[in-house]
Amino acid sequence: MPLPVSADDVAAAAARIRGAVVETPFPVSQTLSAMTDAELFLKFETLQFTASFKERGARNFLLGLDEAQRAKGVVAASAGNHAQGVAHHARLLGIDATIVMPRNTPFTKITRTETLGANVVLTGATLTEATADAHERAARTGATIVPAYDDPAIVAGQGTVALEMLAARPDLDVIVVPIGGGGLIAGMAVAAKAARPDIEIVGVQSERYAAMARALGIAADPPGGTTVAEGIAVTEPGKITTEIVRELVDEVLVVREETIEEAISLYLEIEKSVVEGAGAASLAGVLEHGDRFAGRKVGLVVSGGNIDLRVLSSVILRALARSGRLVRLRLEIMDRPGTLAEVAAIIGEAGGNIIDVSHHRDLPGVPLKDTVLEVSLETRDRAHANAIVAALHESGLIVNVA
Repeated sequence: MPLPVSADDVAAAAARIRGAVVETPFPVSQTLSAMTDAELFLKFETLQFTASFKERGARNFLLGLDEAQRAKGVVAASAGNHAQGVAHHARLLGIDATIVMPRNTPFTKITRTETLGANVVLTGATLTEATADAHERAARTGATIVPAYDDPAIVAGQGTVALEMLAARPDLDVIVVPIGGGGLIAGMAVAAKAARPDIEIVGVQSERYAAMARALGIAADPPGGTTVAEGIAVTEPGKITTEIVRELVDEVLVVREETIEEAISLYLEIEKSVVEGAGAASLAGVLEHGDRFAGRKVGLVVSGGNIDLRVLSSVILRALARSGRLVRLRLEIMDRPGTLAEVAAIIGEAGGNIIDVSHHRDLPGVPLKDTVLEVSLETRDRAHANAIVAALHESGLIVNVA
């Protein structure tokens, strides 16, 4: 029985959307390649106008509407990249778009979607409730629902990413793709396997939302909860996409949240690129399952770059702490004039940079004439941080790393 999307469908989508979406760069990353012992090529879908691959499927879907459907407009439920992709291309095509978002959607996403020309409706506490409202609204008005992933036109549009990757690097051994609902990996698998049956397609999911892995019978029910990779935080993958993934995808990997955070920070520091958690998942797969990719030519889909600035700042600080470049020390010192200056002198001579200091004289268990000093430091790396702690110990101070 044929799959619901064919390679011809993806090729036709590529012809339709050409010129309206960016053919994004696909460079090699020399530094990340050296770190992972694999040759890594990065498909920067972050450089689409709305900073996400979602434009491809949205554009292809909208182009398939007839004049009567266009006149009645479209409705989509989304709190992220799908909303912006639909809004942007609906405006370009002169189609009225309504985007239904949960009430707790961050203000920046609401504003951005409105700026792209869509009418935003806030309803429901969850995306599930917003989706139900979107379907009711479409039934009432005659508007067309634009699915986020479980639709042949959407899948075919997303699959055009693989055509560009293989056109640039026909010798790839494996393509690694983030998985949420499965639209991106399904379309890419259809296109890539038709062109190169021997190529491997590997998906990556967060351990908290490994819904596709569960659907394939290779993972238990995911726990859910908060995740840095909200773009792939899907509780139920699509039916069409699951069918294609089961048939064509070689493996689905599950990674820890901490590894996704590490990947975000590596993109920022090494590639000078802002990447959202979902977009960093493919690199996280290589970082956490390095032996699987060592010595191979690997194409990574960097699927999106829409990350909240507060989340990004937290990721950066946590990455600095993990690497030892941001350290908090807790010292017990005598509460007398000059002691703080002595501590600062030791840290300064060892090359540390003090960025924050606080005293605590009234903590339980602290001797009456002593005080607890908490010091936050910038250091070069973990070894440098350890050397500073050793210098403080040698001076007779009691030091703990917080």
